[in-house]
Amino acid sequence: MKIKLLYFGRPADRLNITHELLDLSTAHFSAEVATLADLLVWLRLRGAAWKQELAEQKIRCAINQKFSHLNEEIKDGDEVAIFSPISGG
Repeated sequence: MKIKLLYFGRPADRLNITHELLDLSTAHFSAEVATLADLLVWLRLRGAAWKQELAEQKIRCAINQKFSHLNEEIKDGDEVAIFSPISGG
């Protein structure tokens, strides 16, 4: 299963990343990633900065441009956005 991750706001700035493509079927995904919550757990394993910036109370998520709860399933080809809960304009 392949997904596109987009990062906006503070997560993008602090992690120095705006987007990435993930193949969730590869061997380095030791646990199954089926939901947004699973994905965030896996991303937090990347290190202290990831754990801090992707804490559940610090971010919001969207799947295919629709706000989503952490229990939402991720499907092949989905676009997942991770961003700060408060955005200025």
